[in-house]
Amino acid sequence: LDGIDGRTHYAEISANAGPAPIGSLVGIEPARAELRPADRKIDEIARANGGAYSIDLHLAHDRSASEEFARAHVRRLEALRRDGGFVKREPDGTWRIPNDYLDKALEHEGAAARAAPVRVQLLAMLDLEQQAAMQAPTWLDAQLRGETALEVANHGYGRDVRDALARRQQWLIAQGLAIVRGDQVEYRADMDEVLRQREVRIAAARLSRQLGLPFAEMAAGERVTGICRRRLDLSSGSYALLENSKEFTLVPWRPVLERQLGREVSGIVRGSGTISWTFGRQRSGPEIGM
Repeated sequence: LDGIDGRTHYAEISANAGPAPIGSLVGIEPARAELRPADRKIDEIARANGGAYSIDLHLAHDRSASEEFARAHVRRLEALRRDGGFVKREPDGTWRIPNDYLDKALEHEGAAARAAPVRVQLLAMLDLEQQAAMQAPTWLDAQLRGETALEVANHGYGRDVRDALARRQQWLIAQGLAIVRGDQVEYRADMDEVLRQREVRIAAARLSRQLGLPFAEMAAGERVTGICRRRLDLSSGSYALLENSKEFTLVPWRPVLERQLGREVSGIVRGSGTISWTFGRQRSGPEIGM
């Protein structure tokens, strides 16, 4: 690991540490047998909803939470399902959380700590050069806003990070997403959302040329209908490509859509950007809020 502290680090990792492509940004920390904040939040929401957890339930329970924040909790549950098997995902995408979830999650962390001395977290797939002028939310943006307190050296890889931060800051100012006030730089509150929309539109323009169809942006209150063609992974998140005879749209990906690939789906877009899905051609069937 070429560290932001300017040093080179070596760490023994387990075979199932997860993907960490060359050039990507990762965080490495000692594995500890302790509950994660995400586990406590999942348990809190499940206890308030009869043992159920989903992104919609999370957003309804905590109005200050973002959808990406809730998605991180789903990724935690996916990892626990693969490794421990004590959480279950229903066909509609809702998770069933047992009453002793915290005890079992702690046991899982203990077993993981014994199996691997360190925990590897993928922070960004793209390298610094790509992030500096990217039309999407980036790891550099979070550092510029001071969301994490990191000490960046002025030599080695630390110098590379400092240079990339300076280039990213100037790029954001040129894009009108940040302004200079005296000796301070202020970032727009909706900066991440603006960048997310730009990334989606750029991807949609590329898909439009490939498919020969116009792109239709989803809007709150509207119905989206089409064949669920595939999953599209972008820096700002994962999306499902829905295509019909006239146009296509991109909607937030949900695990429940895995079983609908190649099939017709329909749903109503909610104000929060989530969608109440109806699967199959029977429009009178039950809706699945995801």
